[in-house]
Parts: sequence; structure tokens; C-alpha cells
Amino acid sequence: MNEAQRQLLVTLADRYETASFIEGDPSWFMHQVSDPFDQETTAFLAMCLSYGSRQQFLPKIEQLMNIAQWHPYDWIANGSFDHTIIPSSQCFYRLYSFADIHALLTALHDLFRSYGTLGHFAQIAAEEADKKTEETTDAEAVLTAIATYFRQRGIKGLVPMPYTSACKRPCMFLRWMVRDGSPVDLGLWSDFIDKRHLFIPLDTHVMQTANKLHLDIGKTTGWRAVVALTRLMREVFPDDPARADYALYGYDIDTSTENK
Repeated sequence: MNEAQRQLLVTLADRYETASFIEGDPSWFMHQVSDPFDQETTAFLAMCLSYGSRQQFLPKIEQLMNIAQWHPYDWIANGSFDHTIIPSSQCFYRLYSFADIHALLTALHDLFRSYGTLGHFAQIAAEEADKKTEETTDAEAVLTAIATYFRQRGIKGLVPMPYTSACKRPCMFLRWMVRDGSPVDLGLWSDFIDKRHLFIPLDTHVMQTANKLHLDIGKTTGWRAVVALTRLMREVFPDDPARADYALYGYDIDTSTENK
């Protein structure tokens, strides 16, 4: 990566990592609640549903939050969801039925009973990674632990697994939870996950943006591409590679505007 590319990405990150970024973004929901437990629970639910068109999934996140009366932690922890999300084959969003959402909430309820909060569950996973001698980082360990927990309970697509997929939405969720000092990201887990270990959330759209910037990260949106892109972005933001997510978003907006 040359110096001009580096300077462009830094400029774009400065321009787009602002409070206005959350408008129309799934991160908006976690900023509408104040309790940290509600914030991380809201962020997790928003992550699970944030795929497809924003015009379609943002109303679904809002629907779930309205049912939870904007206190999702207590709603799930005390089992109230069991009376308001009735498991059925009726579609809730795209491939997922009300039964699928009920199963997700049941698994989260069990996690809360065992660990107290999602943050505590993540902290245990991160601390276990720190004790090991392997090269797995705290961020990787948390991504894997969360996906494994839900997969073992029969929930797969809503919580993607790293290594076998690009894991875009969980990487975005960790960005929200770990990056501190941001008008967008909450930094609730910054004490036990190092933001230097975060990954760039990668999808086809980001892949196209990387290609426009002539970044060599391969041709498919798999985990190898995530690692390759994050490694390149670490050259620009060595202490905070996930900040490049804003720069890549900004580059796409800027070039789209110029081409109109």
C-alpha cells in the first residue's frame, strides 16, 4: 500500500466516523438504550438480523425492540419473551420463522442464566485465549465461542462462525463492543478484548470497494480475505485496524457520488 492510499483512508475515516454515521445504521438501536446490559443485548439482536436490505431488516430489529419494550436484557433474562414471541412456522424475517427467533432468545436466556451477561461470557472466552500459547487472539476466541454456543443449540445462520465464513456481522458486533473513544462504537468490552485484534467486517460490497482501491485480498469473500484485508488495514491503523471500516464505507460513498 502506498502513502497516497494510506492518507486517503485516514482522511476518510476522520470524515465518516461521526455521530451522524449511526443514522440508518443498525448501530442506531444500541444508542437508544442507556443500560450497558441493554446496549450489548440490543447490539447482539441487531447483529443477528442485519443482513439483506436495510429497508427490510431495520424495521424487523425495531419490531423486536418494541416487543421487548426497549429493555431487551430483562425481557430475555426473566423469560418474558416466551409469552410475546410465540414459536411458529410463520416468517419473522426472510429465512427465519418466529420459532427460529424464539430458539435464539431461549439460547440467550440460558446464556444469561449461566453467565449473567453476554459480556461476561465473552470475557471468559477472551481470558481463556490469553492463557493459551496458540496464536488465537482474544477477538478470534470470542467470535468462535459465541458462534459455537449458539450452533450447539441448533442456531447457525443467525450467528455466523469465523474460519468457515467471512463472519461479517459478528465482526461488526465486536467492533461495536470493543472500540472505545468512538461516537459510534460503544467500547463496553474494551477492558478484555484488544481492539488491535479486531477484524474488518467483510461482505461483497466491501470486497468491491477493496478492489477499487487495488488492494490484493483475493477473489472470494471468505475468512482468508477478511484476514488479508485486516492485515492491510493494520498498516494504516496499527492500533485500531477496524477503524478502516469507516474509511472503506466513506470511499464507496465518495466514489458513488462522483460517478453520478
